[in-house]
Amino acid sequence: MLDANLKNQLKAYLEKLTRPIELVAFLDDGDKSRELKGLLDDIASLSTRISVVEKEDAGARRPSFTIGEPGKPAGIRFASIPMGHEFTSLVLALLQTGGHPMKLDDATIEQIRNLEGDFEFETYFSLSCQNCPEVVQALNMMALINPRIRHVAIDGALFQQEVEARQVMAVPTMFLNGESFGSGRSGVKEILAKLDTGSAERAAKELASKPVFDVLIVGGGPAGAAVAIYSARKGIATGLVAERFGGQVLDTMAIENFISVQETEGPKFATALEQHVKHYEVDVMDVQRAEKLVPGRVNEIHLASGAVLKAKTVILSTGARWREINVPGEREYRGRGVAWRTARTATARSSRASASR
Repeated sequence: MLDANLKNQLKAYLEKLTRPIELVAFLDDGDKSRELKGLLDDIASLSTRISVVEKEDAGARRPSFTIGEPGKPAGIRFASIPMGHEFTSLVLALLQTGGHPMKLDDATIEQIRNLEGDFEFETYFSLSCQNCPEVVQALNMMALINPRIRHVAIDGALFQQEVEARQVMAVPTMFLNGESFGSGRSGVKEILAKLDTGSAERAAKELASKPVFDVLIVGGGPAGAAVAIYSARKGIATGLVAERFGGQVLDTMAIENFISVQETEGPKFATALEQHVKHYEVDVMDVQRAEKLVPGRVNEIHLASGAVLKAKTVILSTGARWREINVPGEREYRGRGVAWRTARTATARSSRASASR
């Protein structure tokens, strides 16, 4: 199933495991089940900490498999053969189940751990979808942190009847406890904001207590990040508020026109931007939508959460968005045949809204 080069790379990653992993397979007599069994056996052959068992469960999707610790309920299931873009999701699920640390801050982990209720997530994806891995990986991490969260990642191509019955028109599409939860690219913070109904109120109180910024940037794309870095390097008290850090870049798989970067991927580029900005003393406030600018001697930015941020100088760096033409099926088939092109893939428009006097 895996070629020699991929096996060698995966083996090196699996050496980081610190605790045993059990892969439980639910199979039938079909070709896809045999293909999945071959993949799982290949993975198990690369580490003494990984074992594969087969179980019968009349209610389980076939083919599918769970990833968990032996003797404990598994919160992660793949109803798929996770290759293509989702191979990274598989590798991360193995590493994180096996004890490798997640790239989440302590506050976010604690917020996930304290969620009340039972959450059964289902995510429909395709192996060619560039936005699906972020959703799959986010929900897998949440399932590992909180035992009351379970997640099944479902390849729509393998379960066409489900896709049609649930009228899934685009990927990724999420369901929570059998009801539609959302579609499109989402990370841990976006999902948490929808689950933790009190988080918005808590965040609004925290934001409202922030002091007046010297410079406040609205927008988290390349232009906003550049302004934040220039400002912070001068020792100016700088804040940056954005609905999602990275902006439109997050939806762009291939970037080849950003000077000095010959080729990269949008999500990778956005991560590098955020790390660069956070290297300096910039107060980054993401998952926050700005709705109104009130100019004055001290300018105000009103957020959707109800919070108000204040700054002597406000810089609007809200970037661009894909131009839709509102034809039938345009949104439903986004990423499944419908695409947009722009000559400014990794740039954004930045304009000064007001300045200190």
